[in-house]
Amino acid sequence: MSSYKVLDVNDDLPIRTKGAVHSGKVRSVYWLTDQDSARLIEEKGYDVPAGTELAIMVISDRISAFDCIWQGENGLNGVPGKGIALNSVAAHWFKLFDEAGLAGNHIVDIPHPYVWIVRKASTVRVEAIARQYITGSMWRDYSKGVREFCGIQLPEGLVAHQKLDDVLITPSTKGIISGVDGVPEVDDVNITRSNITDNLDAFNFRSEEDVARYEQLLSDGFNLISAELNKLDQIFVDTKFEFGYVEDADGATRLIYIDEVGTPDSSRIWDGPAYRDGKIVENSKEGFRQLLINNVPDSDVLLNKDRMPEREALAKSYQLPQEVMMSVSDTYVGIASKIVGKELVIPQDPRAEVIEILSEQYGLID
Repeated sequence: MSSYKVLDVNDDLPIRTKGAVHSGKVRSVYWLTDQDSARLIEEKGYDVPAGTELAIMVISDRISAFDCIWQGENGLNGVPGKGIALNSVAAHWFKLFDEAGLAGNHIVDIPHPYVWIVRKASTVRVEAIARQYITGSMWRDYSKGVREFCGIQLPEGLVAHQKLDDVLITPSTKGIISGVDGVPEVDDVNITRSNITDNLDAFNFRSEEDVARYEQLLSDGFNLISAELNKLDQIFVDTKFEFGYVEDADGATRLIYIDEVGTPDSSRIWDGPAYRDGKIVENSKEGFRQLLINNVPDSDVLLNKDRMPEREALAKSYQLPQEVMMSVSDTYVGIASKIVGKELVIPQDPRAEVIEILSEQYGLID
């Protein structure tokens, strides 16, 4: 058994909160009491308006794929170092976005590599996806004859994994959008630009100018990350950004980056030398998805949405070999160390460290 303790359960930390902890597939969000938010803004000098709501966002080492959480043998219920890899990479890109003058983000403080303190944002209900290569679901559809994606026409004659002439913006819904013509009421369904501009309120945009602004921020952020990865001989294939509105200290409302950007979970990253050699080597979660497809008894369970109950049962009962989980750890920690320019140190006991720091330096543990 690995000597590392993975942080697999992250929604039961003894942090003082108002209301229930919001637990997603990988991150848990603890909304602080108004008193604690106000105290920290004053004590730490955060550059946000006085009444801003703050939350502690704790990342886990859990790994999800095909809408399920997966485990390894011997109680290894996560991937060692995965949480720290994602947080470190996203924070690195956010810092470069700030330096390039793109837009701010929701992080106000990073107490520990597993923890962000974030400000409340009003979330735009669009998964902002940009693609530079045709692969994955887009290639599967293209190979079946589909040529229009999110209102964009692709030319004939493309081949799998080919670089596209332009970076394509192919948005999808974030959550279920109701009452919009032409948009099915399901999560994560492709939409067109005109779906958004014709229904600004439904997607929580304040103006049509802001739709152009999100596209600009998506393209600029994509191009910045792509150029940086290129220096490491890595290829930025596609990615997903999210956006939200916040109020600034001067009372102005602005659009910022939220969630995570350019991580191995939210992006495909390919190894450059392998690609030039005609091979695809994934330095992202896509590699884990392929490992699952190759390891489970019946891969159709993973690929067929009609078999979701079977897939959920499989994810609960199936345990990946430990060496598979450790190879996924090597991928995440390896690409993250490359990106941030230093070897990531994986904490021996992240949970204990997080509780200690939030108690001693932030006064948030009862």
